[in-house]
Amino acid sequence: MSLQVVKRGYVPKDQTEFGEAWKARMDAAANDVRYLLDHGYPVSPAVTFIGNHYLLSERQRMALTRGLASRERLCARRKKELQSLSGTVSVDGFNTVITLEVALSGSLLLGCDDGTIRDLAGLHGTYRIVDKTVRAVELMLGALERSGADRAVVFLDRPVSNSGRLKALIEEKGSHRRLAVDAELFSDVDRQLSGRPQVVTSDGVILNRCGGWYNLNRRIIEESIPEAWIYSFH
Repeated sequence: MSLQVVKRGYVPKDQTEFGEAWKARMDAAANDVRYLLDHGYPVSPAVTFIGNHYLLSERQRMALTRGLASRERLCARRKKELQSLSGTVSVDGFNTVITLEVALSGSLLLGCDDGTIRDLAGLHGTYRIVDKTVRAVELMLGALERSGADRAVVFLDRPVSNSGRLKALIEEKGSHRRLAVDAELFSDVDRQLSGRPQVVTSDGVILNRCGGWYNLNRRIIEESIPEAWIYSFH
């Protein structure tokens, strides 16, 4: 079956809005947002206020929201970051696969303050398997196999379209590996992953609530997709 060729997460304006012409303004905005976050302001009103001041687009504001966090929150996340895995690991499936699809597409990624790499693709309840999906799944499973884990349980959002197809693909690709692989559908993936000791995700809400997390996507992208476009704030 041929799959549609898609540049996951591609937005034409990104070349301009995250290019050199905007870099100084974006960095200044990021520093101002960090200041407000460090002084207890919630991220949404902080980004709205600073975004209005610097006349930022909605996508630029989304990048600030996704990429930044207070020093207190960053410290808490770093303390829980794992350098290796063992036993069973819980994987935030769509979060991981979509970011890798975006990286393989050459679309915009964010190098975030907490060390994760996040995308701005947005799921919004819809997903389809594209030409980058198989490679993304293979990269994910290969990296998990090398991480020291014995078993990976991939958590997928049941309400998202084609989640069943992605589950079948992951299990089919996992059946050929030494790593034991299961994919499960849940209506509440964020809640299911909260408190678990070994979680693969870059989702900030889950990072705040899990017992420990592993920065799998950064490892994969740095090792296997070095050409990926990663935008970082200074």
